[in-house]
Amino acid sequence: MNRPSMSTRAAVFGTAVLALSALAACASAPQGGATATASADGGAGGSAYTWWDPYPQHDASSAWAKRVDSCGQQAGVTIKRTAYDTTALTNQALLAGQEGNAPDVILLDNPAVSTLADAGMLSTMSDFGLDTARFDKNLIAAGELDGKAYGIPIGANTLALYYNKKILDAAGVDPKSIKDWASLNAALQKVKAAGKKPITFSAIGTEEGSFQFLPWFWGSGAQLTQLDSPQAVAALDLWTKWVKDGTAPNSVISNSQNTTWEEFLTGQFAFAENGTWQINSAKKAGFPTGIVQIPGKDGGIAPTPTGGEFITVPVQKDTKRYAATKKILECMTTPEGLVETGTTFAYYIPSTAEGQQAILAKEPELKPWVDAVRSAKGRTSDNLGTKYPKISEALWTGVQKALSGSASPADALKEAQAQAKQATGS
Repeated sequence: MNRPSMSTRAAVFGTAVLALSALAACASAPQGGATATASADGGAGGSAYTWWDPYPQHDASSAWAKRVDSCGQQAGVTIKRTAYDTTALTNQALLAGQEGNAPDVILLDNPAVSTLADAGMLSTMSDFGLDTARFDKNLIAAGELDGKAYGIPIGANTLALYYNKKILDAAGVDPKSIKDWASLNAALQKVKAAGKKPITFSAIGTEEGSFQFLPWFWGSGAQLTQLDSPQAVAALDLWTKWVKDGTAPNSVISNSQNTTWEEFLTGQFAFAENGTWQINSAKKAGFPTGIVQIPGKDGGIAPTPTGGEFITVPVQKDTKRYAATKKILECMTTPEGLVETGTTFAYYIPSTAEGQQAILAKEPELKPWVDAVRSAKGRTSDNLGTKYPKISEALWTGVQKALSGSASPADALKEAQAQAKQATGS
């Protein structure tokens, strides 16, 4: 593997810390403060295998921690696990890479994978000897850079439109009729005519805003390499018209995804754009709910962005450690293992066809989410890699300007494209 010089790597790491601080996981499990769990030292060379993940809410007594330990035992080693929140984890990983004391395994929020790979910190899966052919191509693409896979997804979550069945029934809307933007707009107008609030979403000026806009952006046929294309303008025009005519509330401009969900749970909104991680909450809502896929402009399912973590393997000076690490990864990504991860994090959809079939056998109601994940797309796909955070910031800035009325959708995205081009140098 070609690796940057130490001076170059230091500059890369410093820049990456700033970029990744803006890329908080949009669709990860809830986060909290740093914590650590450890088993007794053991394994190759007499030292424990180190494991970092972004799940501090799962302590040493949790099913997740026990599963990690079990995979270590199956590999013939013990694992020392440390858990951080997502932002702290990526920053700690970059620092460890710079100092040359990276752990054996890191579970990274998927947009961070290409950044660490670009810094020369991660082993490729092919160099590592792990076959990635069984993983869904659209999901593993989020961990690829220049055609090489630098990790494997432990599962994925994504976005769809939750609906309030009580409101739709009263408005005479059949959710199955929603096939494209025209039919969605027709449904929203029926809800509005019935005196209810049609839709809410998150357009906050952070990565969450970009995350929620991407299905409409991609669903129009737009590409992240050209933020001001006619297709991109059509997507932003859709959102802008919704806010202007009251189809969506002004609060979307500052809504986080959690705030959006709280609005939906009031029972006043017909639709809310949100993710797989709200499945259990939706079951407990005070009204019947369902989901429809976010439609593409002219039909079909719009590509939605993938959330979730990748198992990655940092470069080690002692290459003999890789043999046990490979066994740990294989244990974590069996079909049964992927289902266990999916249900532990309520819900991650398994990243292989076998795993998806297995989770559907247990919970067939997850089929719409499996379909959504199968058509989803990584934010850093199309070989955007480390350019993505800069493009995303330009995009959410443009969305904010249009929704607030300070610029037309076309002008806002023209500025966004210029900002992205200057930031990425391309």
